[in-house]
Amino acid sequence: MLSKKGIPVSPGIALGPALVLDTEEYQIPRRRIPREQCAAEQQKVEQAFHRTIEEYQATRDHLVRSLGEDTAAIFDWHIGILSRDKIRQQILELIEQKQYTGAYAVSTILREYQMRFQQMQDAYLRERAVDVADLERKLLRHLVGESRQAIERMDQPVIVIAHDLTPSQTAELEHSNKVIAIATDLGGRTSHTSIVARSWGIPAVVGLGDITQGVSNGDTVVVDGTHGVVISNPDTDTVQHYQIRREQLTRLVRDLQTLRELPAVTLDGVRVHLYGNIEFPHEVEGVLEKGAEGIGLYRTEFLYLTGQSEPSEEEQFEAYKQVVERMQGKPVVIRTLDLGADKMTQERTNEPERNPFLGCRSIRYCLQNLGIFKRQLRAILRASIYGDVQIMFPLITTLLELRQAKMVLSEAREDLEELGIPYKKDLAVGIMVETPAAADAAVQFAREADFFSIGTNDLIQYMMAVDRANERVAWLYSAAHPMVLRKVRDVIRTADRAKIPVSLCGEMAGDPLYTIVLLGLGLRRFSMAAGDVPEVKKIVRSVTMAHCKRVAQHTLTLENERNVLNYLRDETRKVLPEIV
Repeated sequence: MLSKKGIPVSPGIALGPALVLDTEEYQIPRRRIPREQCAAEQQKVEQAFHRTIEEYQATRDHLVRSLGEDTAAIFDWHIGILSRDKIRQQILELIEQKQYTGAYAVSTILREYQMRFQQMQDAYLRERAVDVADLERKLLRHLVGESRQAIERMDQPVIVIAHDLTPSQTAELEHSNKVIAIATDLGGRTSHTSIVARSWGIPAVVGLGDITQGVSNGDTVVVDGTHGVVISNPDTDTVQHYQIRREQLTRLVRDLQTLRELPAVTLDGVRVHLYGNIEFPHEVEGVLEKGAEGIGLYRTEFLYLTGQSEPSEEEQFEAYKQVVERMQGKPVVIRTLDLGADKMTQERTNEPERNPFLGCRSIRYCLQNLGIFKRQLRAILRASIYGDVQIMFPLITTLLELRQAKMVLSEAREDLEELGIPYKKDLAVGIMVETPAAADAAVQFAREADFFSIGTNDLIQYMMAVDRANERVAWLYSAAHPMVLRKVRDVIRTADRAKIPVSLCGEMAGDPLYTIVLLGLGLRRFSMAAGDVPEVKKIVRSVTMAHCKRVAQHTLTLENERNVLNYLRDETRKVLPEIV
């Protein structure tokens, strides 16, 4: 039995067989296989070499026909390296001697060659390191591709174990309907995997370090997403313990569901609005089932993450229309594309940015790709006639960006008018406040935006200078830091003075530990994963606003996040002990 402690990012308990995946980024975990499986693994490598040679040859033949022999000759080096025995024999021997998986043996040998080329003095030879990296990717694609096909053929619920999961992979897994929990070596509380797991309502633990090295396909695994524990091959007593706990959590969820039709009103009559966050259209059913009043954040990247090319305007329109119609007049806040950082543009580029979270992402990416941006805006405008649609721009840091985005929106309106296509004329346009710059300039933004949504996932990242997907510095990433709470308070106050709505749509909104203090800071609109709505509603209906304000005032006098967390945990336990 192996027990590992990581970062709990989506609560709940799951028990089932493991499916160990290699990732799209091909950061292959070091795993060993039984001696009797080595021959089969070597055969897979032989087949991968054969298919990769065929792939290069087909590309070369195509170039000969289209661009001529001289241009096509660039692939002779690749085909030659793969056709010779040296590298292939080194890989096969590593499998035999160390009992490594074929994927890990390929990665190990070819990355050694990459390093050798990178250290060479001759510039031409140094450039060959890029070609070796391409060889590695193509070989691994043929090896790892079999794992992805296994996902599609899954005939029973599984717990996915991975080094990390890219946004594209999480989108693919979501469609399988067989994933009951996730555990990864890498990741933080607000990495894409964590957010999606919470949206699915499945347990997840990330930042486990090396869980992939200790788990094999088919192993029985327990994932405790509430406490951040993952156990492989548990003994009988451990299995019984977690089965009992899972039943207790199931009863709690069932009890909370009785609140579905009740409003989120404090004991002294203050109305609070709870909305759901979604990424896929079918998640609307969960939002309605959990009693949310609308959609406060519709992440629209999914169409880009599940395909190899940009979705058409018509595809986007149909997806947005489907969501808006299902909500039957309830508000739907559609966030424009938040690509970049850890999503798509880095996965599919030949030269990833050195610091993508500070690079060309979100609104910056859209303003540099106006065709993509305008097609999405037209699709949103077309869907707006079917319900209460609002548009929200992400990662706005300057007034110029907001004005440019609104100008592109005006051009999209003009396009539709010329074509005679109807759209809602008085569409509310808001911004995500998710950088210190935007928070500090909130007074100016409030004059030009119809509403604010505080995106604490990124706001905390930029305030604390912590990569929110990096498990090595995860302890520094905390919504409980007093300066974060003060910044949230200031934005809420600014919006109230400007008489514009303000919501909070980061993961902080769905964490019951922060419900009381956020109410005390003046927040009246929360947007969260649908599964978090019942717990937050229960707390709202169990407190008075006077109590919340006292908690908020005391919280802001505390000097560090540890003291804040301990205090908020104690206050929440008094109200709802079974949740804490």
